[in-house]
Amino acid sequence: MAQTSGGQHAHKLSVAGLIVTLGIIYGDIGTSPLYVFKSIINHKIISEQLVYGAISCVFWTLTLQTTFKYVFLTLRADNRGEGGIFSLFALIRRYVKWIYIPAIIGAAMLLADGMITPPISVSSAVEGLGGVKGLENIIVPGNNLTVGIVMTIISLLFFFQRFGTKIVGFAFGPIMLLWFSMILLLGLSQIMGHIAILKSLNPYYAYDLLVNYPQGFWLLGAVFLCTTGAEALYSDLGHCGRKNIQVSWMFVKTALVFNYMGQGAWLIQHIGQPMEGLNPFYEIMPHWFLLIGIGVATVAAIIASQALISGSFTLINEAISLNFWPRVTVKFPTDQKGQIYIPSLNLILWVGCITMLLYFRKSELMEAAYGFSIIITMIMTTILMNFYMLNVKRWSQTLVAVIIAIFVVVEFSFFIANTVKIKEAAITFAFSLSMIFVMMIWHRARKIANRYLDFVKIKDYLTPLVDLSADKEVPRYATHLVYLTKANNHREIEHRIIDSILNRKPKRADIYWFIHIDRTDSPYGMEYSIRELVDDKVMRVDFRLGFRIQPRVNVLFKKVMQELNECQELGIYSRYESLKSKDFHTDITYVIIESFFSIENELSVKEDFIMDVYFNIKQLSQSDQKAFGLDNDMTIVEHVPLIIKANENLPLKRIFE
Repeated sequence: MAQTSGGQHAHKLSVAGLIVTLGIIYGDIGTSPLYVFKSIINHKIISEQLVYGAISCVFWTLTLQTTFKYVFLTLRADNRGEGGIFSLFALIRRYVKWIYIPAIIGAAMLLADGMITPPISVSSAVEGLGGVKGLENIIVPGNNLTVGIVMTIISLLFFFQRFGTKIVGFAFGPIMLLWFSMILLLGLSQIMGHIAILKSLNPYYAYDLLVNYPQGFWLLGAVFLCTTGAEALYSDLGHCGRKNIQVSWMFVKTALVFNYMGQGAWLIQHIGQPMEGLNPFYEIMPHWFLLIGIGVATVAAIIASQALISGSFTLINEAISLNFWPRVTVKFPTDQKGQIYIPSLNLILWVGCITMLLYFRKSELMEAAYGFSIIITMIMTTILMNFYMLNVKRWSQTLVAVIIAIFVVVEFSFFIANTVKIKEAAITFAFSLSMIFVMMIWHRARKIANRYLDFVKIKDYLTPLVDLSADKEVPRYATHLVYLTKANNHREIEHRIIDSILNRKPKRADIYWFIHIDRTDSPYGMEYSIRELVDDKVMRVDFRLGFRIQPRVNVLFKKVMQELNECQELGIYSRYESLKSKDFHTDITYVIIESFFSIENELSVKEDFIMDVYFNIKQLSQSDQKAFGLDNDMTIVEHVPLIIKANENLPLKRIFE
C-alpha cells in the first residue's frame, strides 16, 4: 500500500507569479545599488577610467555570475522544483561520497551572509536621511541615534518572525515592483543627461580598470557586492518557479544596470573630485524626492533581510533532515507552504546582526567585510554543479570543463580580491567556522554511531513476540506498541529494540509496530508502505518523507491507522469502537530509545573527540520525542549505553586464596 501526497511544485509563468517573484527572490541583489558604487569609489578621486570601468565590471559580473551561472544554468538543477545548496547536494550525494564537505561549507557560509545582510542593507537606507535638510547633523553614520534606529528596525524584524510573514508577504511583490521601477527611472533620468555612459557596457573598460588602474584588481572585492544575492536567488527557487525567475530577472537586471549607469553619469560630472562620505545612490535623487526614496529603500532593505532570514530557516530545516544539524524546535507560524520558524536560529541570527552593527556601526565599514563568505559559497556551488552536470545530466566532459573553467576564473578572481577583507570579516568567518564544526561533528558522529548499530534478523524473534503477546500472565503494556527503527532492511531490527521488548522489561502488546523513516531526495514527497511480518500482530511501516517535511510521527501514524481501519485491513476494527469515530484515537504507546556514551568504549583519539562533542551538543538539542512530534502521555523514553567498541582484552586474573 502506498499513499502519496505532494506533487509538482513547479510554478507556471503568470503576471501574479512575476510580482510575487520580485518580492521573494530579489531582495538581496535588488538592494545592492544602495552600497555597491559607494564602496567602489570610497576615498578615491573620480576619473572617467574609474567610473566607466566600475560600471563595466558590474555589468559583466551580473551577466556572467548571476545571469549565466545562476539564472540560466544553476536554476536547471532543481530538485522537484526546489533549489538551494542542500537540494543540489541531495541530487548528487549517491554519486560522490565526499560531496557533503562542500555542501556543509557552502551552507555555513550562506548562513554567515544572513548575519551581515540585514545590518548593511538597513544601515545604508537609514544613513540616507543624513542628506535631508535639517537632519544632516542628526543622522550621522555611526552615531548613537543612527545605530539605534537601525538596531530597532532589525530587532522588530526578528521579533515578528514568530508570527510568520503571510500577511505582509502579499505586499512584498508590489513594494519591490515599486522599488525596481524607482531605481530604473532614477538611473534613466541621469543617463539621458549623459548618453555616453552607455559605452561603459564595453568589456574593454572593465579590462582597463583591472589591469591599468592603480590596484584596480582589488576593486573586485567591492564589485562583487552586486551579485551577492545570486545564491539566495537559487535557494528560493521553490517559492516561485524557474520561468518566473528567468523572465522577471530581465526586468530586474535592466533596472539594476540602469541605476548603476545613472550613478556613473552623476559621478562623471564630478571628475577630479574626491568622494568622501557621499552615496551616489541618494545623490541622483531630486531633493524633494529624498524622503520618499529613503522610505522605499528602507522597506526594500527590510524585505531583503526577511528573505535572508527565511532562507536561513529553510537551510537549517534541511540540515536537520539530512543529519547535518542537531534537532531543534521547528515551528510553523502559518499554513503557508514552506514557511517555518526556528526560535534558536532566530536568536543566533539576531545576536549576530546586532553584534555586526555594534562592531562596525557604519555601512561603509560593513562593506569592507561583506562578500568574503558568499564567494566561498559560490565556489562550493560550482563544485556541486560540476558533479551534477557530469553525473545527473550526463553532459560531455568537454562542455562541463569549459563551463567550470569560466566559473573558476571568475570566482577565484573574486575570492583573491576578497581575501583583503578577511581581517574585517573575522566575525562572520568565525561564525561560519563554528557552523561548519557543528555540522561536521554531527555528520561524522552519526556515521560512527550507525556503523556500530547491532542489527539482528527479525524473523528469529517473530515467534517470541507472538508468544509474549498471547501470554496473559504478563500485564498488557499497550494495545499498540510502537518503536522507531533505523533498519533500512525490513528483514532486520536493532538488537536493542528486541532487548527492550523481550528482556529489559517484557512488554506485552496486541500489535507490535516498527516504524522506519526514509529521507528521500525529493523535497516534499510523502509516501508510506506497510508490511505484515505476522498477520495482525507484527507490522512494519516505512515512511518515505522529503527532506523538507517535518517527521511528525504521531500525526502520520494515526493517519495510517485510520486508513487501515477505513479499509478494514487490520483485524482490530471490530473490537474497538473508538476507531470508528471521526475523532480517531486508540491506545498507542511509543517507546523511544535514547543512547548515552558508555565509558566502556575504546576509540581512537579522533573518534573519541568526535563522540564526546556530539553527545555534549546533543544535550542542548531537542529530544527525539519532540523531534518526531510524540506526545508526552503516549511516549516512554528508555536510556541505554551506546557501546561502539569495548575493550575486550581486560587483563583481569583470578587469584585463589
